[in-house]
Amino acid sequence: MRTERIGFALCGSFCNHPKILMLFEEMAESFEMVPILSENTARYDTRFGLADDLIARVERAAGRPAIRTIVEAEPFGPQDLADVLVIAPCTGNTLAKLAHGITDGPVTMAAKSHLRNGKPVVIALATNDGLSASAPNLAALLNRKNYYFVPFGQDDPQGKPTSLIADFSQLVPTVDAALRGVQLQPLLVK
Repeated sequence: MRTERIGFALCGSFCNHPKILMLFEEMAESFEMVPILSENTARYDTRFGLADDLIARVERAAGRPAIRTIVEAEPFGPQDLADVLVIAPCTGNTLAKLAHGITDGPVTMAAKSHLRNGKPVVIALATNDGLSASAPNLAALLNRKNYYFVPFGQDDPQGKPTSLIADFSQLVPTVDAALRGVQLQPLLVK
């Protein structure tokens, strides 16, 4: 068991939840995990899974309740609950809120609270508008201290030419690099 504590925030991009849940469960075997769920992730049943099933899986793997409200997320930084905060999948909506300092849910509150301690936030993108409307927000966070990105690329250049997705298989190496204050390279993957 490793000693690092990982805050792990799950946002929308529901099609990626099955993959992210498997990663979360694998990571929970090696790390102490603090799950954080966006309000939509905790609320909506989709064709990719039921919200109650997702909540049960992350809480069972982590061995603790998930943070699901702003009030629960506010002490994340003051109580020093994690060494690194992972946001996966990070939607264009969450990316925009982070870039503009909007704190209106548990994920953005956990990020704000965590950043006050000067600790790393790892972003695993999953957004259909990464090379269009979300591009300025991506650029802003790429240039901001304490933000690190899981290497990403276009997932379907012909069918979705502005879509970007993280290479989720590189999540743990990105966490390790971020804990050393380094951005894992290369950042752009095919």
